[in-house]
Amino acid sequence: MSEAPTLDYEHRFRSSGARLLAGIDEVGRGALAGPVSVGIAVIDLYQQKLLADVRDSKLLKVADRERLVPLVKGWSVASAVGHASANEIDALGIIAALRLAGTRAWLAVLAAGVTPDVVLLDGSHNWLSPETQPSLFDDGPVEPGCDAPVHTLVKADMQCLSVAAASILAKVERDGMMRELHTQFPAFGWDENKGYGTAAHKNALRAAGPTPYHRVSWQLLAD
Repeated sequence: MSEAPTLDYEHRFRSSGARLLAGIDEVGRGALAGPVSVGIAVIDLYQQKLLADVRDSKLLKVADRERLVPLVKGWSVASAVGHASANEIDALGIIAALRLAGTRAWLAVLAAGVTPDVVLLDGSHNWLSPETQPSLFDDGPVEPGCDAPVHTLVKADMQCLSVAAASILAKVERDGMMRELHTQFPAFGWDENKGYGTAAHKNALRAAGPTPYHRVSWQLLAD
């Protein structure tokens, strides 16, 4: 198994006066079908202990990820997963859809009575901070989202325990959604490929065309 992530990087934020840190990661960004999902795991920088066996979700077996979900939820000060649908991705674009999914997760954390002081986001680009974006409906812009300082770190899911924990929550919840959708459209193999562009998935697309859960604004059959 890979080297275990720690809280060493997160603890650097104590010097700025932060106490509650939200580790955030996304899954499903590169899929052809299904939602993009964003997980949040909030930790107390002065209280949290290490949590055994947690790794970036991509490095764990299915059974291990699912076993860890209740442990991560119990370990976190607060946690949530937000989603943006394929239709929302088509309407808004992937970056705005990531922001929308992240905003939904962020608002769920706030609704639980927890307000993080700082965010640690996996990657090199801050797609989470609010921007004015069109609503899918006729009621104006989407609700304001994360207003805490956002810090990005490439491969944070590999080295930072809070972000690895968030990746597990997002991955397990999204995978469960794709398994449910597989029962409606079994030809696409979403129970296995989770909406990503495998050869079998693309062959099914050529034969049957897209479903309502495909991101039709994308070049679905591009190599």
